[in-house]
Amino acid sequence: MKRHFNEALAQELLGALLAQGGDFAEVYWEHTSSQSLFLEGEKLERLSGGEDLGLGLRLVVSDRTFYAHTSDLEPESLLELATRLARGAEGKPGQVEELLLREAPVRFGVRQPPSQVETGEKAQLLHILNQEARRAPQVRQVTASYGNVEQEILVANSLGFMAQDKRTRVRLVVNVIAEDQGKIQTGYESIGGVGGFELVATGAPQMAQSARERAVMMLSARSAPSGQMTVVMAGEAGGTMVHEACGHGLEADLVQKGLSVYADKMGQRVASSLITVIDDATLPGRYGSFAFDDEGTPGQRTVLIENGILKSYMYNLNTARKENRESTGNGRRDSYRSRPIPRMSNTYIASGETDPEEIIAATENGLYVTKMGGGQVNTTNGDFVFEVTEGYLLQNGKIGAPVRGATLIGNGPQVLSEVDLVGQDNGFSLGVCGKNGQGVPVGDAQPTLRIPNLVVGGTEGV
Repeated sequence: MKRHFNEALAQELLGALLAQGGDFAEVYWEHTSSQSLFLEGEKLERLSGGEDLGLGLRLVVSDRTFYAHTSDLEPESLLELATRLARGAEGKPGQVEELLLREAPVRFGVRQPPSQVETGEKAQLLHILNQEARRAPQVRQVTASYGNVEQEILVANSLGFMAQDKRTRVRLVVNVIAEDQGKIQTGYESIGGVGGFELVATGAPQMAQSARERAVMMLSARSAPSGQMTVVMAGEAGGTMVHEACGHGLEADLVQKGLSVYADKMGQRVASSLITVIDDATLPGRYGSFAFDDEGTPGQRTVLIENGILKSYMYNLNTARKENRESTGNGRRDSYRSRPIPRMSNTYIASGETDPEEIIAATENGLYVTKMGGGQVNTTNGDFVFEVTEGYLLQNGKIGAPVRGATLIGNGPQVLSEVDLVGQDNGFSLGVCGKNGQGVPVGDAQPTLRIPNLVVGGTEGV
């Protein structure tokens, strides 16, 4: 299925795109192979896989973007498509610089390419998850999934940038449902990242045990109290808070449209002096890592907030051009069918200087959050509501009884401004982030954080 695509054809297509004018042209070629397995009811219910091959063409004329994609990679068909797209411009032919292949700033090793691992071995991981997760009488249902993607891209543009990248990602997920006397609780765990099958080959027993124990333990949890209280968010809770309540608001397209609470605040204090927020695509093994973004810009480490001061937004080429800036390497798309937009990679709050145990001991009473669920965020004003899937009361500086049904209600910039203790730890989580109908793999993390005043919605007394 894989059809060769070369520099000469890319150069010709760029020239055709700018034949009637325009400010910028781009060619994006992609070949992806994937496989996924899903287990439910102790049986392998679904097995799917396949390959996808195609190309996207982009033409930017002033503030307008024209985009087309195709799976027909015959040179004549591609040139015809580029010619049709070029009609969106009027004027003199645009300039196309000679293409120069960029060197990858980082390389991510793959010890066991998923395509070389037997499907039966992947299925065995799911059966291990199922067996380990069911080692408790309260467990009623277990679902498990495995997925891998091997992707190769080539991107070239009229600025003379050309880059090639090979990306391999794997992911293993288990979800456990436990029930007792009409009460139902769930436990969820996932592992994976950029790399090969080696990232998930040995982790199944431990993650199944963690998910099972969480689901069973939460059956005995009391209803969460409600009201304003001190909240300590553990590093193991993952970076849901920073990703949703902060990260999206720092993506340049939302900022430029006036849809971010962080608009027009560059250089201003937007968080506690203890808070530094970083987006880094170069972290080894993390789910949101890459050598090049989907515009051919090298992946990089971008400090967004430094000691509470807003330092940068996340830009792709188009949003950077509007402000006469350089792209931060955050131009991402879910496939050749979509145009690139600013997206996070691995976004996290940097570790602090306080031992997490000291943070707990220093908190007389409050809520200790160890796992976050879903939620909603308004990027325009920063308001958020998040579910807590695992939490405990803090009493006299110690972790007390588990509680269920808690939600966190607040405002992103306000919460980050009120953080008064930051732990030395940092716990990563992984997922697929949705925006504008596109999903891309991301990582996020935070250390243990203490927020002195946060509204907790609970079910105590309900």
